[in-house]
Amino acid sequence: MILMVSVQNLPEALEAARGGADIVDVKNLQEALVGSAHPLVAREVRAAIDPDKHVSITLGVVPNQDGTVAMAVYAAGQLHATSVKVGFMNTDYQQAAATLRASRRALEGTETKLIGSLFADNPLYDGLDPRLMVKLAKEGECDGFLIDTLTKDGRNLFDFMPEDLLRDMVFEGKEAGRSTALSGHLRIEDLDELARINPDIVGVRGAVCQKGDRATAVAWEAVAEFKRQVELRKSGEINVFGSARVGVNGHSNGWVVIDGRGKSCAGIIAALTAQVEKDRSALIEVLIPDVLNIYDLIVWSQKRGHRLLSQRKETDSSTVRVLVQP
Repeated sequence: MILMVSVQNLPEALEAARGGADIVDVKNLQEALVGSAHPLVAREVRAAIDPDKHVSITLGVVPNQDGTVAMAVYAAGQLHATSVKVGFMNTDYQQAAATLRASRRALEGTETKLIGSLFADNPLYDGLDPRLMVKLAKEGECDGFLIDTLTKDGRNLFDFMPEDLLRDMVFEGKEAGRSTALSGHLRIEDLDELARINPDIVGVRGAVCQKGDRATAVAWEAVAEFKRQVELRKSGEINVFGSARVGVNGHSNGWVVIDGRGKSCAGIIAALTAQVEKDRSALIEVLIPDVLNIYDLIVWSQKRGHRLLSQRKETDSSTVRVLVQP
């Protein structure tokens, strides 16, 4: 679970980077409900942020015009954005899927990832049902998806979609190998719920602005504190699961190792799913980089009827070895 901070200009981008944001997300909050920054702003931010750091571009709510959207997506690719987010509100499902496929073609030859986005509060605007997000990401050939909100009246993501529904959607996305991101007026006090859901990315703005007001500028101190709180949950120092434990039992004939270090949680879950589909007789040892991913593994096992036989933390690193019996 990494931190994405939305910025509107270069000074905010530098504040976000200084505070430890993993992804600097360039957008325009003044354009309609949410829109695109000017391409020169995006270029300026990309040039100023370390090349090893992620810079994403948000297109906001896009029109029902495949060519227009594909052109904007193409520009994001030429600007070397890490990812480009394409969001839909009042759009027919088939139209949205077609727009995403056109966007995928526009990114050919680039390393920019395509992220489809629906809004949890779309029903307020007679918009596309956000529960269709995983299906849309698959059929739209996306690398990942984002669930966000448009409403800026104090309500946030969890006012429109409950934790268990978001958890299931994120898990389904991980099983399909898609990156998963949640945003929408999220605050530090939402982090326990977010950690239990464990998306790959948590997106914020207001929570890391001066005085917690998204209309003011991003402040690096607030970014650093939000990032610290995320890390406390990833390390297990703040336990968001209560007293959950993993039992020890069972044996099998074969043995396969999946090294999850350096992989996203989606990558780990997808690799496990593929291995089980290929061979249900072998034990699978998974190397897990942090505590939150272990709990994802527990839920994955419970949902699929597998057993976790043991977990062991390596003494010289944060890696945990988990043994799974399909």
